[in-house]
Amino acid sequence: MMTGVSLVYVTAESPEQAQAIGHALVEEHIAACANIIPGMRSIYWWQGKLEEADETVLIVKTRSENVGAVIRRVKELHSYSVPCVLAWPIDAGNSDYVNWLLGEARTS
Repeated sequence: MMTGVSLVYVTAESPEQAQAIGHALVEEHIAACANIIPGMRSIYWWQGKLEEADETVLIVKTRSENVGAVIRRVKELHSYSVPCVLAWPIDAGNSDYVNWLLGEARTS
């Protein structure tokens, strides 16, 4: 059962940046909710060099049809030149929650 809901995973340089991005997405009704999880440590390759950084996870809950708008808006608001923004569709969930989410995240 497809729900019409997607989660968008974003990494940010700080809890403050994640909060600013999440707040903008929810305030603009592109998303219904944003969860901020501070304290993540990332290890990755960047421009040929192995890097490590403290980051914050932002999980955005939105309509599947809004994923493109979420990605565009995150790229506008983010300080990274290549921010991590990945989305996956949700196949099932609490129908009451899904209906609330679909009502709050307006079609972009």
